[in-house]
Amino acid sequence: MDNRADIRDFLTTRRARITPERAGLLPGGGRRRVTGLRREEVAVLAGVSTDWYTRLEKGHIAGVSEDVLEAVARALQLDEAERAHLFNLARAAARPSRAPQRRGGRAPIQPRVQWMLDSMTGSAAFVANGRLDVLATNTLGRALLSPLFGDPRRPANFARFQFLDPQAGDYYLDWGSAANVTVALLRAEAGRRPHDAQLRELVGELSTVSEEFRTRWAAHDVRIHHNGAKQFRHPVVGTLDLGYCTLDLPTEDHADLRLTIYTAEPGTPSEDGLKLLASWAATSAASTAGDASPPASDRT
Repeated sequence: MDNRADIRDFLTTRRARITPERAGLLPGGGRRRVTGLRREEVAVLAGVSTDWYTRLEKGHIAGVSEDVLEAVARALQLDEAERAHLFNLARAAARPSRAPQRRGGRAPIQPRVQWMLDSMTGSAAFVANGRLDVLATNTLGRALLSPLFGDPRRPANFARFQFLDPQAGDYYLDWGSAANVTVALLRAEAGRRPHDAQLRELVGELSTVSEEFRTRWAAHDVRIHHNGAKQFRHPVVGTLDLGYCTLDLPTEDHADLRLTIYTAEPGTPSEDGLKLLASWAATSAASTAGDASPPASDRT
C-alpha cells in the first residue's frame, strides 16, 4: 500500500499552521507565499537539508531514523497524537506491498469483558474498536447509545451515526466538536492500521455521502481519545452532561479495543438523568423479557 499521499498531506497541513513567529524564527523579508512555514524553515529547525526534507514531505519516509522523525516532530510542534501518527505513517511506508486485510466478521468479546461491563451499574460503559464499532455495552451504556442502534447494521458505528443519521444533530449538543473528534480518531486509526480493508470501506462510504466528513478527513487531524466531557440530548431523559474516560483494553488476540465509561457528577441534574435512564433501561429490558415469556396458562 502506497501511503505517500497521506504523508505529504499530513506534513503539509502541519507545516501550514505554524507561523515563523510561533516557531521562534525572525520574519523574513518580502511577501510570503505560504500561510505557515516554508520547507527550508522546517529543514533548518529539524537540522536537515532542504532537499532532504522536501523528499520527506513528498512521502519518501521509509527507512528514516527515529532521531530524524523526532527532530521533524519537534520542528512542526506535533502533539502526542500527531507524533504517534507520523511514526505510524513511517512504519506503514516500510511495508508498502502488504495487501489490505479483511477480518472475518467482528472479533468476539470475551465473556469476562462482558461480565466487567455488567458489573458497572451506575455508569454507562461500552467497548469499541478503532473503527468506532460498538462491540459490547452494559445495560446503561446501550440505553445511552440507543440512537446508534436505530441503524439495523451491526455492529453499530459511531461515525456512520454521526454523519449519516439525521438524529445525530439532536443527540450531540455540540455536533461539530463531536464530529471533529470522530474523524480525528478514524484518521489516527488509519495510520495505525493502513491495511484494514473494513476501515478503508467505511472511510470511502462516508467520503462519498457526507461533505462534512470529506472536509474533516482532508484536514488530517488526529487524536488520542483518553478522557473529556460531552453533552447529549437523549430522546428519553433530555440533556446529559457527562464525563468520560477511555482505556485501552488488553486482549489475548491483540485486538485494538477500548473501554469507555461515562459518568455524571454527583448531585447534578445529569446524575438524576442518568439514574432515570437506568430505570428506563431496566423497565424496557423487563418488558422485553416479559414479551418473550410464554403466557401463564402455558407454563407448567
